[in-house]
Amino acid sequence: MFNSARVKLTTWYLLIIIFVSIAFSLVIYRGLTGEVNRAVRLERFRSERRHSAVRLPSPVFLDPNFINEIKRRIVFGLMIINGVIFIGAGALGYFLAGKTLSPIQEMVEEQNRFITDASHELRTPLTALKSSLEVNLRDKNLTIENAKKTMSESIEDINDLQRLSDSLLNLSQYQKPFFSANIKDISLNVCINKAIKKVTSLAKQKQITIKKNVEEINIKGIEDDLTNLFVIVLDNAIKYSPKKTSIKIYAKKTNNQTIVEIKDQGIGIEKKDLPFIFDRFFRADQSRSKEKVIGYGLGLSIAKKIVLNHHGKILATSQVDKGSIFTINFPHTA
Repeated sequence: MFNSARVKLTTWYLLIIIFVSIAFSLVIYRGLTGEVNRAVRLERFRSERRHSAVRLPSPVFLDPNFINEIKRRIVFGLMIINGVIFIGAGALGYFLAGKTLSPIQEMVEEQNRFITDASHELRTPLTALKSSLEVNLRDKNLTIENAKKTMSESIEDINDLQRLSDSLLNLSQYQKPFFSANIKDISLNVCINKAIKKVTSLAKQKQITIKKNVEEINIKGIEDDLTNLFVIVLDNAIKYSPKKTSIKIYAKKTNNQTIVEIKDQGIGIEKKDLPFIFDRFFRADQSRSKEKVIGYGLGLSIAKKIVLNHHGKILATSQVDKGSIFTINFPHTA
């Protein structure tokens, strides 16, 4: 589809350029031939005056064939120039068409991947839920107790689906264009404090302490989005940390950027999984975790999108059974 669009766009580029080139060539041709005709008339006038003054026979004028040859050479030169322009414009137009369509192609491919991934993730729990209900409906000996148990399990599955749909909607929100008009000068400390407040109850359940060492820093961004970013990273750290451990948050300002580090004492991430943790729906092996962690692998994808919207970078380093460090860099020009 995009190759066809690229060819069509290149064709339009060429038509416009050739139209302008031919029009310009006609102007040049008329100008040059006009100068040739003017030079011929001037030479004829001078020759007639010179011959009439000395009473010589009729003067010899320039050969018309020679004049026509000059005009043919002008036409030939202009044709060569237009041919070079046509070839150069075709190559350049094809290149520019690719550059023009590239962001659109990436957006469409991203949208298609999102739909495919979302459909796959939604299909699995829906199929399990449907199968469970159908089995119980066909059971002639179904008791009220078993029916209640099935309904309870179905409600849990529906809650999981709701969490998944909420995450998908959240992710799609950050796929939208990022308008610079929404960016304001905000306090990083305020965003981190709000995020800590939102995850406090979860941290208390696991007796995890959150220690903060954050300088008073102002950065340009959207407060709600940055708060959501820190909530995601902190929530992730709490989920994968053992009980009675701590999470540390550092933030400092350098000459050209603001650096935020969130360090936990969790189970860590294996080296083979690190390159993929920000991919949609990716979940590392949880067999090392002592408790079931609910999630669909969308949180860090959302976090990365928020960081990219603020022109920053997010990186992760980790050691198995020792913990992970998430480093977020915000440029001062964000």
